[in-house]
Amino acid sequence: MTGDRFFCPFCEDDTEHSAIKSGRENLARCQVCSAVHPVQLARDKRTSIKVIVSNAGQSQPHIIEVPAQEMLYIGQELLVDDGQRDVVLAEITSLETDRRVERAMAADLKTAWARSIDQVTVKVSVFRKGRTRSLQPLFPGDEPFTVGEEREIEGVRFRVVKIKLRKEGFAQTAEAKDILRVWGREL
Repeated sequence: MTGDRFFCPFCEDDTEHSAIKSGRENLARCQVCSAVHPVQLARDKRTSIKVIVSNAGQSQPHIIEVPAQEMLYIGQELLVDDGQRDVVLAEITSLETDRRVERAMAADLKTAWARSIDQVTVKVSVFRKGRTRSLQPLFPGDEPFTVGEEREIEGVRFRVVKIKLRKEGFAQTAEAKDILRVWGREL
């Protein structure tokens, strides 16, 4: 609280203050006139929001507490911990107030939809001599894939030749949580 600005009843202005006592009654000293007086500290209001987390075709509703003034937006990573189920790292995919929006204050939200990104399914297409195999293994969301690297999945060895991103376009390197599909050439 040192250096915070509060209204000083003696100066009749917002001035810098230093903390004298904090607890039930917060006392501060005005840096301008040296008067000591009680101050009211703002507390972060919290709000409950419903978050529906999808993972491998299953959706689970969660109710979490967040600061009411926190701005949430599509694409933001959110730690979902409702105290009843496993803690899930998720990416917000949709937000609803009275309509669908790109961003909103937590206090204005009715529901947030998200997808789990701590464990993700990566679609992998491996081709050899005109024949393509489709694989859908699970990976940690932060596992990197790089064009040119060799991998083995379900007994199939291949070299990564192309990576398509969820958002749009292709990449030379990407984390599993950001990948829509990986193409590979069997070795």
